[in-house]
Amino acid sequence: MKTAMFPNIPDLSAAKWAFTTRRVNRAHVMGLQPQLDSAVAGDVVLGEISSIGQHKKIQLAEGRYALSYPGDTVVMVCGDRYAPDQFEGAAKLDLAGCDVLAGGGLLGRMEAGHGRMSAPTRIRPIGLLTDADGAVMNVASYAVPKARIPAHVTVLGVFGASMNAGKTTAAVSLAHGLKKAGFRVEGVKATGTGAFGDFNAFLDAGIAASDFTDAGMASTYRMPMSRIEQGFETLVGAAAKRGADIVVVEFADGVFQQETADILKGGPIKDRLNGVLFAAPDALGAVGGISVMARYGMAPFAVSGMVTRSPLAVREVEAATGITMLSRDELTDPAFVVPALGAIMSQPDEATEIAA
Repeated sequence: MKTAMFPNIPDLSAAKWAFTTRRVNRAHVMGLQPQLDSAVAGDVVLGEISSIGQHKKIQLAEGRYALSYPGDTVVMVCGDRYAPDQFEGAAKLDLAGCDVLAGGGLLGRMEAGHGRMSAPTRIRPIGLLTDADGAVMNVASYAVPKARIPAHVTVLGVFGASMNAGKTTAAVSLAHGLKKAGFRVEGVKATGTGAFGDFNAFLDAGIAASDFTDAGMASTYRMPMSRIEQGFETLVGAAAKRGADIVVVEFADGVFQQETADILKGGPIKDRLNGVLFAAPDALGAVGGISVMARYGMAPFAVSGMVTRSPLAVREVEAATGITMLSRDELTDPAFVVPALGAIMSQPDEATEIAA
């Protein structure tokens, strides 16, 4: 509703707000900046769907899908995306039109696409939403307060060989099994592209969850490592404040992805992990991924993922690596998962907390 003080408030009554905007306070919208030249990752964008392409639905902030139609008014976030199986894109906006890089509500310029992808859904940007001070609204302003990770909390990382290796299923199953064993567990998605699939998967398993959108990032691709590290610290620390004594943290994509590789090379995040579960799509991916992890001085306590659906592949990996293989069902069973963790559960981490 327009007021005398803010006559340029856009009409958002019918707008579809994407998942990436879920923390934004809609009451703060007081204006619109039509110039896009200064847009940066995280800026909140009002637009209109001009054509339907690859993404035919929007993941709404409310946690459900909405079918898209040309002419729909949408609110999304400018951002970069890395997805070998879908799109790579840059946080760049153009008045002539922008690309929907992810169904969770990420807008930018598509730079590369997998061969099976259709052309991106196109958005005509109307402008950047602004607040009462005339400043462009950015999701970073709505991040949860910074928190620190106490030394007693066990942090378990879940890495994978690639997209669609089964990381989320492995992470959720691990958390579920530990909860059944009597531990207070929360899930965290530390890197990736804003979307509700992984988030909801934890909730469906009865596990409280948070992700990098809670830390003020719609996507972590091309984010400074210091910001990703602070997001990790805050999300795990906040989970600990809520009572978690184990936090299962999923890292997006595969071991060759830029930010994931940087984490594995060394730094505060790697130093704070008490143990690692690895997910792979097949036997070769498992053996290759374990080899890459070994180069970084890391060995998973177990391997899971799509590979565990094949008994033959399980035998191949076990013969090649000697590492325990745990299927989805085994991860959810305390009789399997607690012994697999072994000494990890009995030796509290003494690592130095990440500097704020």
